[in-house]
Amino acid sequence: MAIKCPKCDFENPDDTLYCGKCTTPLKPSEEISPTKTLKTPAKGLKTGTTFASRYEVIEELGKGGMGRVYKALDKEINEEVAIKLLKPEIASDETTVERFRNELKFARKISHKNVCRMYHIAKEEGTPYITMEYVPGEDLKSLVKRKGKLADEEAISIAKQVCKGLVEAHRLGVVHRDLKPQNIMIDKEGDAKIMDFGIARSVEAPGVTVTGMMIGTPDYISPEQAEGEEADQRSDIYALGVILYEMVTGSVPFKGDTALSVALKHKAQLPRDPRKLNPKISEDLSRLILICMEKDREKRYQSAGEVESELDRIEKGIPSTEREIPKRKPLTSKDITVTFGLKKLLIPALIVVVLVIIGIIIWRPWSQKEAVPPPSDKPSLAVMYFENNTGEESLEYLRSGLAEWFITDISQSRYINVLSGDRIFSILKKLNLLEAEKYSSEDLIKVANRGRVNHILKGSYIKVGNSFVITVMLQRPETGKAVSSRKVECKGEEEIPQKVDELTKMIKMDLNLSREQIASDFDKQVGKITTSSPEAYKFYIEALRYQNLGKGRSKHPTL
Repeated sequence: MAIKCPKCDFENPDDTLYCGKCTTPLKPSEEISPTKTLKTPAKGLKTGTTFASRYEVIEELGKGGMGRVYKALDKEINEEVAIKLLKPEIASDETTVERFRNELKFARKISHKNVCRMYHIAKEEGTPYITMEYVPGEDLKSLVKRKGKLADEEAISIAKQVCKGLVEAHRLGVVHRDLKPQNIMIDKEGDAKIMDFGIARSVEAPGVTVTGMMIGTPDYISPEQAEGEEADQRSDIYALGVILYEMVTGSVPFKGDTALSVALKHKAQLPRDPRKLNPKISEDLSRLILICMEKDREKRYQSAGEVESELDRIEKGIPSTEREIPKRKPLTSKDITVTFGLKKLLIPALIVVVLVIIGIIIWRPWSQKEAVPPPSDKPSLAVMYFENNTGEESLEYLRSGLAEWFITDISQSRYINVLSGDRIFSILKKLNLLEAEKYSSEDLIKVANRGRVNHILKGSYIKVGNSFVITVMLQRPETGKAVSSRKVECKGEEEIPQKVDELTKMIKMDLNLSREQIASDFDKQVGKITTSSPEAYKFYIEALRYQNLGKGRSKHPTL
């Protein structure tokens, strides 16, 4: 039987003590005391009530995707704590509950002044909750929003503290995986604490997330997480780079209308130099941020301790590119004799090196019109930036984004050589083609020559309603001959990754057919080859790239 509120006439379930609309008590005051333990209300905990027979609720601190966080007094130990209460709809998901159990299991191992302590997980009336250390102050997101941007000194100080906390967490095998300014608290003394290892787990423990599931906040997500790959400590370093970027510029590096568009930019689009947004940033700090944000995790700093050391150098005014030089021992007479002997050996060697360099300068092999690619038994490919035929500037990120996606997928094949995204960027930049909306056949030949590849993949995309049509063409640049042309339709941005994977498989198949055709052409032409014919010789060199791939290949000579 429903209970009608005497104040607002709102109908409440019969076991409700307070009105769900206006919080008016629904039963006589003698039946309810301010400290009486309440069942978990659907709309959260009320100030002044006692939760789980132990925690007196002081105030609500905030809410997020997982639920609400409250400040409360733990009456058993007489200390203030924070309580994270799961949303009822999420609490019914056993996978999420299991993730919370993992959160406590691993996060409790971390004991460090720059990490918020986790206490325990329990259930009250079927609702899981976690208690943790209460940190007074404001989160880093609010601080940056309030100040606009932070000075180098303040940003470095905060980042160093975050590094210290990450060093300890990573030492214990715990990766945060969702590091962002919202869960970095800054107290009144300026001390930073990393909070909410909410989806952290041991890198050595069995996973509780579904393979391929994108975990993390899109604004700070690492490229590998955007692709559904497993995160490691370098993923946290990427997120720290984004956080530093936001601290010193007042803005995140990538923005978009959807979570997927932002994630794609993290995967494929290069961030602007922070100094272009804030010229006051030191060159060394800008360099550090961009290294943290390298797309390839192998190119980032490999540990939080390394980032902390670099930040310390920058803070002390030591250029980050410099390293400590070991102190020299005083030279002994024996050392002097050895040094003098080495000099007598080195001087003639240096003279030879200089003569070789002079010879190379006089010869100038790079002055030839076209360099001959080195022999290889693999097809080689350059993936051009895509043509944006949608007419929408907001979709420009897909030009390089789709290219990077194809590069990443195709490069996983050990039978194909693919130019990296960095190499393509460098070539297009040197040829003044970065902003080119379309490429001529001459442009493609120049790219192929500089990259020393025998195939070019170019593509375009259009938008029809909410759908995208992606078209790609694989061709031989020196002849302009199309090897294949493929097209897929994506029903919204969310379907792009799946369709790109389909196209990748097609391109790999087309490349395989292409190399077989070249091998066949080689068989037909090999009898015509003479050293007096430059074109024939060029074809011979090109064909040798496939010397082990065609029918009857073993009967032909190799270089």
